Amino acid sequence: MSQVLRQLPVVTNENLLVGLNTSDDAAVYKLNDNQALIYTVDFFTPVVDDPYIFGQIAACNALSDVYAMGGKPLLALNIVGIPEQMTEDVLPYILKGGADKVKESGAVVGGGHSIICPEPIYGLSVLGEVHPDKVITNAGAKPGEVLILTKPLGTGIAATAFKADMIDDKLYKKVIDIMSSLNKVASEAAVSCDASSMTDITGFGLMGHANEMAEASRVSLRIEADKIPIISGVTELASMGLLPAGLYRNKKHLEGKVKVDARVPENIADIVFDPQTSGGLLISIDEEKALKLMAILAASGNNHARIIGRVENRQDYNILLE
Repeated sequence: MSQVLRQLPVVTNENLLVGLNTSDDAAVYKLNDNQALIYTVDFFTPVVDDPYIFGQIAACNALSDVYAMGGKPLLALNIVGIPEQMTEDVLPYILKGGADKVKESGAVVGGGHSIICPEPIYGLSVLGEVHPDKVITNAGAKPGEVLILTKPLGTGIAATAFKADMIDDKLYKKVIDIMSSLNKVASEAAVSCDASSMTDITGFGLMGHANEMAEASRVSLRIEADKIPIISGVTELASMGLLPAGLYRNKKHLEGKVKVDARVPENIADIVFDPQTSGGLLISIDEEKALKLMAILAASGNNHARIIGRVENRQDYNILLE
């Protein structure tokens, strides 16, 4: 997709603060000296069987793009594709799940658009706001800062195990809880602690989105494998080879950009490429401010967040996993 985007003409506008250049999570357009709009869109096919939970997860995933830019969601529009036979029995639950999460975010659903298609598709187009001087992009990471990850990895592997009927109810519930949790509190805390750079971890996995941050910021990231939060039970699933196709695509795309130390266990070296759904935020922040941020996250009930590495001057590799 990045190769396709590079073929598009470069759009220049003095009010377009964030566009295609840095592979950021959303576009940002300046309205005036005190207000900028954040605009994003995200949708996908079901990752769970329950339509209400699917709606919740898809909404969280879309809203996260606004949170990753340090913004506040204001308005959402539904994007729906649905088989005709599901319009009455399934669609209302999908929309209710999405609407409940939009309400939790403080935004409102203002409508949307639907089409008939072979399989369900759902997501949101989200409009948010931020002060033009407070936009947080993935291009602000500075050498000497530390990296914080706010949710554990493993949702893609867990979803693969679910499809193979190889996941127990306890782990399934844990994964659902993680995917259906907003990044609202983590984003607000990062903003209050003056985070330098931020992105959310979704389809490209931790390594893919960390690579985008490294390239946009022109730095290298050193990540400690044993510090990365992973959903309990996922390492065993990875060792069993229950790996999604997207994981292999992510690995191939990042060849030559990520160096994995030989001492990193094979299952962990796979999990860091696992495509996430509604994953956490990767935050680059001053080391002293990081301690304050971690304290705020802990006080909010987030027991997953970890400091996983640090930002360094540009080296031969964008990411070093050791």
